[in-house]
Amino acid sequence: QVQLVESGGGLVQPGGSLRLSCAASRSIFSINRMGWYRQAPEKQREMVATMSLGGSTNYADSVKGRFTISRDNAKLYLEMNSLNPEDTAVYYCHALTFAGGSWGQGTQVTVSS
Repeated sequence: QVQLVESGGGLVQPGGSLRLSCAASRSIFSINRMGWYRQAPEKQREMVATMSLGGSTNYADSVKGRFTISRDNAKLYLEMNSLNPEDTAVYYCHALTFAGGSWGQGTQVTVSS
């Protein structure tokens, strides 16, 4: 399994920006698909953005135009702009290989005045 560690969460005002990072225990280019998911209190976990090994991306309608998923050889990133209170959630990094899926521990993002 892939070990994943998220970082970069915190408290931000509406309209602000944050960049989340996900460090993996193996090369990003050995993982078939990676992505970011989020879960707000008392709500289901939802997909935010995903990226395939080949670099193809997919975004939830609610974040299109505001969030950008990217990567380098060591980490997966999520740039979040124009944040609003509805973006408040625990954000999780996910990795999928033929051996199965792995989740990080999550990082809290709170958007509030």
